[in-house]
Amino acid sequence: MTVLDARALNRATLARQLLLDHSDATALDAVSHLCGLQAQEPQEPFVGLWSRLRAFDPAALSELLVERRVVRVHLMRRTVHLVTADDAVAWRARHDAMLRQRVLGVYRDELAGVDLAELTAAGLEVMADGEPRSMPEIARELADRWPDAGTRALGEMLFAALIPVVQLPPRGLWRQKGGVRNALLSSWLGREIDPPSANGADPAGEELVRRYLAAFGPATSTDLRTWCGLAGLPRAVAAIREELVSFRDERGRELLDLPDAPRPDPGTPAPVRFLPAFDNAILGYHDRSRIIDDEHRGLSVAGERVVLVDGRVAATWTVDDGAVKVSPLRALSRADRTEVADQGRELAAFLSDGESDRVTIAA
Repeated sequence: MTVLDARALNRATLARQLLLDHSDATALDAVSHLCGLQAQEPQEPFVGLWSRLRAFDPAALSELLVERRVVRVHLMRRTVHLVTADDAVAWRARHDAMLRQRVLGVYRDELAGVDLAELTAAGLEVMADGEPRSMPEIARELADRWPDAGTRALGEMLFAALIPVVQLPPRGLWRQKGGVRNALLSSWLGREIDPPSANGADPAGEELVRRYLAAFGPATSTDLRTWCGLAGLPRAVAAIREELVSFRDERGRELLDLPDAPRPDPGTPAPVRFLPAFDNAILGYHDRSRIIDDEHRGLSVAGERVVLVDGRVAATWTVDDGAVKVSPLRALSRADRTEVADQGRELAAFLSDGESDRVTIAA
């Protein structure tokens, strides 16, 4: 079985994540291909797409949100993701059990006496009037029935797990701020979410495997589970295994992939890329060593924005008074610093509508 070393995996990841070459895809097609973008920080997906698309207009993504073609929902790993409406409808039910368990993992004591079916029915009854609500608002409306649970636990369980909801604009629009207001996903989109399969098959799980490998492969089954948070995908993998090809990494672990997916030559040059906070190019794996050194792994879960140099995390970046400020994590060559500065100036211009192109790189 062919062994793929870390550099080969890095270049495959960059290609799948649209980071090796800028893509001509539309914003909608990019969101679909990437299986969504992690979006608990509302403005970060705009940087994620700017880094990936050749001619990205942030107004296009805002328009997709307003037109209800993409939505902000709790999905993979119980985090807020920006996904296409079609994927939200197809995938939401498949994540139900995981979402409940993850909320219970935080609030098990508070929710110990709560019948979740009864809580779901009560929440749907409240939402039947069509009025958007925040988590605290719906929790306060039901607090008298479950006074011991606390409003935070009730709100999290209802809107992050039990009831499929979407976070409404202006939340997530370019350069706009807005609190989280939730509406029923089915009402917002005008269609019901796909129900779980009743015959023991798992078509949604099988499609998740294919889509994950297209955007993140080659990858291990553990990587897949880390990305989506679902524990029940071995059966889905087994069902489509004949469609897949296998490799080994340098530690001997099996890597699964789609046969015709890009696996570039490891020597392919990789341009500098600025990634937003919580970018799935890093968080989409259990073993993130293909793109970030173990000593810097904590950056990926701490919300640090990072810079890729030669395909690997080599710096962090922030914005201060219109200037992009880069803090290297290792020594950069003169050529690397020049390329980082060039990309930093382009990013500063993007974030400021051309009013600033200032960038500083710390020693």
